[in-house]
Amino acid sequence: MPICDGFFYYPNRHVYGKPEQMGLAYERVTFAAKDGPRLDGWFFPAAANADESPPGPAKGTVLHLHGNAGNMSGHFQHVAWLPAAGWNVLCFDYRGYGRSEGTVTREGTLRDAHAALDYLLARPDVDDHSIVAFGQSLGGAIGIVLAAERQEIRALATDGAFDSYRRIASCHIHRNPLLLCIAWWVPSVLMSNGHDPINAIGRIAPRPVLIIHGTADNIVPVEMAERLFHAAGEPRDLWLVDGADHYAPLREHGDEGRARLLAFFEKAVQGERLET
Repeated sequence: MPICDGFFYYPNRHVYGKPEQMGLAYERVTFAAKDGPRLDGWFFPAAANADESPPGPAKGTVLHLHGNAGNMSGHFQHVAWLPAAGWNVLCFDYRGYGRSEGTVTREGTLRDAHAALDYLLARPDVDDHSIVAFGQSLGGAIGIVLAAERQEIRALATDGAFDSYRRIASCHIHRNPLLLCIAWWVPSVLMSNGHDPINAIGRIAPRPVLIIHGTADNIVPVEMAERLFHAAGEPRDLWLVDGADHYAPLREHGDEGRARLLAFFEKAVQGERLET
């Protein structure tokens, strides 16, 4: 593994929050990646749909792929509202994050995402025709490659995703005046090349893609979202939130953001049910 790849990730084992603190029903689950590490996850079952009498089954299942820093205990809050809207949710930690075994690598995070999807497909209470993915920041980059490789993902939404590992590393080096002298060669020489979202997103079509990004994102420049959108096939949608920073589109525009995300996922799985 090239030298700088290991410095790209910021995992820890600190507990930032627990589902029971939010009154959420959940099941602690574990599953193994194909190359060995056991991964830790939380499965949140869909709450009874208040608008259906009698309550119907889950509308679908959301595979949540969290961002870079911390672990799932600091990220599950972004999707904690989905069970009440009728969706199962699986949150999990990549290797080296939280209670998951192993050491994080780029290839490893992708293997872990595949393992999480395989886990969902093996659950008898999950409709394998109604699985969608929602990736945020690093998780968006991972989700794009996963969806390109796995047809079982019926739709993908990203929030704050970057388009290239080397490009996002170079972007952050350029922001540090002390590192400008090495900004041009460190990412290309000391970071590996491969599994870039910009090279994968075009293979997701004809399954739908929704790209969410704030125009004032201080972590991932909005131009990366625009490049991803133009590289994606149809159907695709780009929601740029004016003045919003990283993670802010859903946090600060919750009503609109949640409505958009739900409508996007529901349309995707309803279309799948009609076809099958």
